[in-house]
Amino acid sequence: MKQFTVIGLGNFGYYLATNLFEKGHDVLAIDKHANPVQEIKDKVSRAVVCDAADPKALSELGLKTMDAVIVCIGSILSNSILVTLNLKELGVRNIIAKAISEPHGRILQKIGAMDVYFPEKDSALSLANHLHNPNVIEYLPFLEGFSIIQLAPPRKFIGKTLKELDLINRFGVQVVAIKEIIPENINMIPTGNFVIKDSDVVFLLGPDESLEKLQEEAR
Repeated sequence: MKQFTVIGLGNFGYYLATNLFEKGHDVLAIDKHANPVQEIKDKVSRAVVCDAADPKALSELGLKTMDAVIVCIGSILSNSILVTLNLKELGVRNIIAKAISEPHGRILQKIGAMDVYFPEKDSALSLANHLHNPNVIEYLPFLEGFSIIQLAPPRKFIGKTLKELDLINRFGVQVVAIKEIIPENINMIPTGNFVIKDSDVVFLLGPDESLEKLQEEAR
């Protein structure tokens, strides 16, 4: 069990905190308004009304021992930046912050955020990829220029082994996992002898251009 603190209980923070708690982790949820704290208090380990922009109030919560503190404040940039700075000055080791723009993300990284997430951008890109190719179930940015996609196997994939498909040599993309629905199972780094079924979900990692080329070919 890990210890997490989620600061800012808008939609993103709420779902993040409650989902982490459901997965068995110790979760402290913080917001400066009483209503969201009241709403979430029975769905996390502890919920506290606290203005995280106040370093003194923040210092009393013992956040230095947390595995990660996630700043989910996005609507008021100055608050997001100030809270991240306060956490850094308190000695919090792992600060993760939500950003709403590239400049906002760069500022957060410069003042101490170890990781920065762009949930609206990532969701929009995932939806765009799904609309562009319905076989793409989910799109996840990995590193700059690289992504992971979940792909429902196109018809020409079904009944063939990974060796026959030879995606690494033909497209420069790697099959990192296959989720079998029937029977329910996850195959991490499957071998070349794995036969693709129409009920499988294929996880592919590769350069964005290569993944796009594969999707065009697979249509």
